[in-house]
Amino acid sequence: MGTKLNLDKLDLQIIHAMMEDASISYADLGKKLFVSGGTIHVRIKKLQELGVVKGTKLNVDLKHLGYDITAFVGIYLEKSSLYDVVSEELKKIPEIIRLNYTTGNYSMFIEVVCKDINQLRFVLHDSLQKIKGIERTETLISLDESFSRNVPVTRLIP
Repeated sequence: MGTKLNLDKLDLQIIHAMMEDASISYADLGKKLFVSGGTIHVRIKKLQELGVVKGTKLNVDLKHLGYDITAFVGIYLEKSSLYDVVSEELKKIPEIIRLNYTTGNYSMFIEVVCKDINQLRFVLHDSLQKIKGIERTETLISLDESFSRNVPVTRLIP
């Protein structure tokens, strides 16, 4: 993103509050920030149009739904020019929840969530290895997630 966004203190306060609790109503957030619910609505709409806010998601603890395996997979491509083609193929695998184009040893780095080790084996052996352009992979299984958080945008508030 090349253009500088003109976000003010209220925009950043709204982002921070919504990152903490996206279910808060515009009216309640307005009261908290001493503006009207309509102002919050307009600002959220502006942030969405700018691409700052990409939507809201329900934060689900997947372990409670039986997804016991989280793995990170480094992918080596035959050629880096294959990134776009391989990326489109990876999107078709529902167990892959995150994909990053990276520097360093790997061309790509993915996060995979599975119900059990058999499902992970299927993703690694039957799904990933069949994608043309992937030379090889390296898998790291997560034993525990100690924390997951957003960047503290309040530090950006002037």
